[in-house]
Amino acid sequence: MNIVIVESPAKAKTVNKYLGPGYRVIASYGHVRDLPSKNGSVLPDKDFEMHWDVEPKAAKRLDEIAKAVKGASKLILATDPDREGEAISWHVLQVLDRKKALDGIPVERVVFNAVTKEAVLDAMRHPRAIDRPLVNAYLARRALDYLVGFTLSPVLWRKLPGARSAGRVQSVALRLVCDRELEIERFRAQEYWSILAELGTAKNETFQARLVAADGKKLDKFDIPDQATADRLKAALEGGRFQVASVESKAQRRNPAAPFTTSTLQQEASRKLGFSPRHTMQLAQRLYEGVDMGGEAEGLITYMRTDGVQIVPEAVAAVRRLVTRLYGDRYVPGSPRQYETKAKNAQEAHEAIRPTDFSKEPEKVARYLDADSAKLYKLIWQRTLASQASSAEIERTTADIDVAGKDRKHYGVRATGSVIRFDGFLKIYEEGIDDAVGEDGALPALAKGDALDPRKIEAKQHFTEPPPRYGEATLIKKMEELGIGRPSTYASTLNVLREREYVRIDKKRLYPEDKGRLVTAFLESFFSRYVEYDFTADLEEKLDRISAGELEWKDVLRDFWEEFIAAVNDIGDLRITQVLDALNDLLGPHIFPDQGEGTDPRACPSCNVGRLSLKVGKFGAFIGCSNYPDCRYTRQLADTNGEKASLAEGKVLGADPETGLDVSVRTGRFGPYVQLGEQNGGEKPKRSSIPKGTDPESLDLARALALLSLPREIGLHPESGKPIVAGFGRFGPYVQHDGKYASLSSPEEVFEVGLNRAVSLLAEKAASSRARHGAHVLKELGAHPELGGKVQVLTGRYGPYVKHGKINATLPRDREPEQITLEEAVELIAAKYAKGPARKKPAKKPARKTAKTAKSNKEAVEETAG
Repeated sequence: MNIVIVESPAKAKTVNKYLGPGYRVIASYGHVRDLPSKNGSVLPDKDFEMHWDVEPKAAKRLDEIAKAVKGASKLILATDPDREGEAISWHVLQVLDRKKALDGIPVERVVFNAVTKEAVLDAMRHPRAIDRPLVNAYLARRALDYLVGFTLSPVLWRKLPGARSAGRVQSVALRLVCDRELEIERFRAQEYWSILAELGTAKNETFQARLVAADGKKLDKFDIPDQATADRLKAALEGGRFQVASVESKAQRRNPAAPFTTSTLQQEASRKLGFSPRHTMQLAQRLYEGVDMGGEAEGLITYMRTDGVQIVPEAVAAVRRLVTRLYGDRYVPGSPRQYETKAKNAQEAHEAIRPTDFSKEPEKVARYLDADSAKLYKLIWQRTLASQASSAEIERTTADIDVAGKDRKHYGVRATGSVIRFDGFLKIYEEGIDDAVGEDGALPALAKGDALDPRKIEAKQHFTEPPPRYGEATLIKKMEELGIGRPSTYASTLNVLREREYVRIDKKRLYPEDKGRLVTAFLESFFSRYVEYDFTADLEEKLDRISAGELEWKDVLRDFWEEFIAAVNDIGDLRITQVLDALNDLLGPHIFPDQGEGTDPRACPSCNVGRLSLKVGKFGAFIGCSNYPDCRYTRQLADTNGEKASLAEGKVLGADPETGLDVSVRTGRFGPYVQLGEQNGGEKPKRSSIPKGTDPESLDLARALALLSLPREIGLHPESGKPIVAGFGRFGPYVQHDGKYASLSSPEEVFEVGLNRAVSLLAEKAASSRARHGAHVLKELGAHPELGGKVQVLTGRYGPYVKHGKINATLPRDREPEQITLEEAVELIAAKYAKGPARKKPAKKPARKTAKTAKSNKEAVEETAG
């Protein structure tokens, strides 16, 4: 019996069918070992010795592999054809060797770029040894990410409270987002005008032309700076004589885009399908590993982690035949197209992403796929076909028109248009464009000397716009251009930035959170070299050279570590005040935006004596007055639009008629609130939060007093006799009785809700809670392919999850329960099993420092995915 090792159960199931009864294919479920989440996993002082841990799930799987290998004829390592796949095979081999399970059994390494019968059987005929340079490149990357995470993150925790982690690739990606936001904040719009003329021909056809010259002088973009100039030019053109001076047409050819790489697939899926990079890769993984096509499982696309843009000659020939059959001879160029990657430091060892069998058209396979997988497959299929189709032929026409103005001066207007003479590849597929602007339409037939009728002259005001914020697709594109990261890291890097709350996504655009900006500013101030784009790209190039066998991996680590640890040690004695001074200077335009009123943006609005500066506390960073404790003014950091983030401290609305104390509107670290009086000794004044959706600036005295009167007692519960109260809490307006809460629909209900309504809401909430606690089955997925026993999708108190035996695994947020497949569920269950049983909390709470350090260490290692 030959034992074959692959990563996933889906791939194992498909490959086993191709190989037949003489083979047993076992899944490793990804990596079987990892660096443990603690200091000492990589030891620079011991020649970068690395200590690996085998987790419980992986241990069980390795025991199964070791047992199967004993007495086997051969061990075949068939993991993915990239750095990570090579590393998984190496890890498996290392563990089996230590278990003394091989005992002279021959070991072969095979790779295939597509999970098809032909590709798998061909790979089995061409085995090789483990590619040691590829493994070395993996080891170097893991060591670098670990050393940066475990060395730099503790510095952040000590010097910048509230920061969570820093990473080699993650920090540079974050800097890109923060730098773009700084560009936007520093941007100042410039006004300019354009003059447009709607012109008619003798055949009553209309088109639009733009003023480009005045009195013999060419007009540049900002040469019409204001309305007065625009009105003068408009008046000169109105009633003028328009005549065509020249018409020039040029034929242009537009070529198709190359087949997909990992990066371009993520970009196009984001633009056209609205998929996140992470979701795109999950779908692509399933399409690669194998889809059940009515009893026969087969991989539908080639390997999805690649920088290469070429496809093999036999696939090119198949594409050309299919394009000819579907669209005709004219849609196929005379010779096959050849593509070269434009990405910096690209590895072209693999093909581009393409369908494995072009006869499996999207419409034929859609019934075997979920909706998102079908959309992605169609995108890949169309893009590959278009890449070998004919160029589109476009005719671009420019008409220059002389104008004799009413002021007896001569002017020039220009009209441009384009016509597609032959659609070529556009009939199949057109690549999306980020932040695209519309193109000019077609022009009517024009000839030199034609007189034109000015139907309408219009002056339009414009303002220059700031550069657009990055979306996930454009950030990946930029990272690829700079040579930062690799195909397998893009999705995980973006995911880490979101999980750390360093960025947020709003309307598909990336906004840096204040926490992320502080981390970036800190690194730029004290570790500038390690967040430089060129430095990070150079390190990626060295990793590529390691994989090519051109550099020794430990030499690269030594060079990096010597300078890096020296930089860390240099700031060991740095005081937090020095850190804050540097951040105040670097983040000045963000946290102290100039409002254009001629006032000092750092002047304290409360005492008018102190100056505002960045400060840090237990809950993170905030802005405070230098005149503390005499002045207790604080506010949150400025928002990403540069708008004021708070009210002036102590805006007095009036006096409380009962106590005579001032009622004021203030802002604190947790948002705006109203306060009664001032602090007297150790006794804090009464305060009440201003609910979300209420503009603090519009608050009047009556409303403020109503807020200060909360919580409001509504009455006694008819069953328990205990009071029911209404108020505002962390999650909005509520009613509360005996420790049980129910939400109200609006802030106004806090002041208006009656006893009957409150009792009803509490009863409904109790019933809903009881229903949530009882889990029910949403979908039966079938038997576990390895262990037996049914696998189900259920919903419970905390949302949907998959279940096998006693193991429950929560579903990812981006997956709908109804779309989960058995293969996905098995992987989720295996990952959950790997974590082991939940540990009970210790009876005695550990020392704060120890608990924080343990948590932070875990985050540092988790971050290395980025």
